Amino acid sequence: MSNLHNTIEYINSLSQSDPKELIDRSEQRFKNIIRDVSDKVENDSGLQVVMLAGPSASGKTTTAQKLAEEFTRRGMKTYRVSLDDFYLDRTDIPGYSEGKPDYETVFALDLPLIDKCINSLLRGETTVMPMFDFVSGKRKDESYEITLGKSDAIVVEGLHALNPIITDKLPHERILKIYISVSSRIYDENNKIILNKRNMRFIRRMVRDYNFRGSSVENTYELWDNVRSGEDKYLFPYSGLADMRINSIHLSEPCLFKETALNLLRNAELDGERAKDASRLIRALEKFNSISPDMVPETSLLREFLG
Repeated sequence: MSNLHNTIEYINSLSQSDPKELIDRSEQRFKNIIRDVSDKVENDSGLQVVMLAGPSASGKTTTAQKLAEEFTRRGMKTYRVSLDDFYLDRTDIPGYSEGKPDYETVFALDLPLIDKCINSLLRGETTVMPMFDFVSGKRKDESYEITLGKSDAIVVEGLHALNPIITDKLPHERILKIYISVSSRIYDENNKIILNKRNMRFIRRMVRDYNFRGSSVENTYELWDNVRSGEDKYLFPYSGLADMRINSIHLSEPCLFKETALNLLRNAELDGERAKDASRLIRALEKFNSISPDMVPETSLLREFLG
């Protein structure tokens, strides 16, 4: 905890005296993480596939993009692949016939096609890659092709990217497995938790749902229960298999999300445990200073949520 300074006292002190410095330190810390992962791949000539897994609102998408950009900058032509494009048609997903399709299970993916595509790429073959249409719930008619050269790389991101059902079919010496999440809590001076890891991811998700999808807090809570269940069953048991771990926390984020999150939570119509949880989050966020999101660089991981 001391190395990261993840205390509300530190965050509020720096956000008041020099908010730009708090943001800059958060951004530089994450740049250093991207550099370290890139060093690992660059220095091991056998590695060509990065398997990047993490829970909802961990920053997987932006991290995959940043890794691809850094690899490319270092001379490795890099492709990004989302496991979401390998979904089965909605009607073929387990549970669909009972009216409860399980989109979180690894068996909602076309596993033989994942195996075929990645291993084909590693053999240097031109490979046809699928695309999925989430509106229709079906695979698109169009596709795209990738040919992986000897010095090229691919970053594969998704909830199930560390699942042995997928990774055991791949040559282990050619892949780097990475787990990303918010991996730190924020404490007060008495070592009491102010925001836990899931709190921070929920706030990210809530703000993103509102900014990008016009979605309500009520809807985010409705989805969150299934998301959590899927993570518990299909992701967390395999997080220990990662070769590297990325902590995507930005110490500036409670201050940056504060005003939007408070406005959403205070106006939400919730009851029961969800109302209690929202009240806890309101009390926690009220303890932080506010920083304008306008100060956040356009290249920041937090832009995935702030817009």
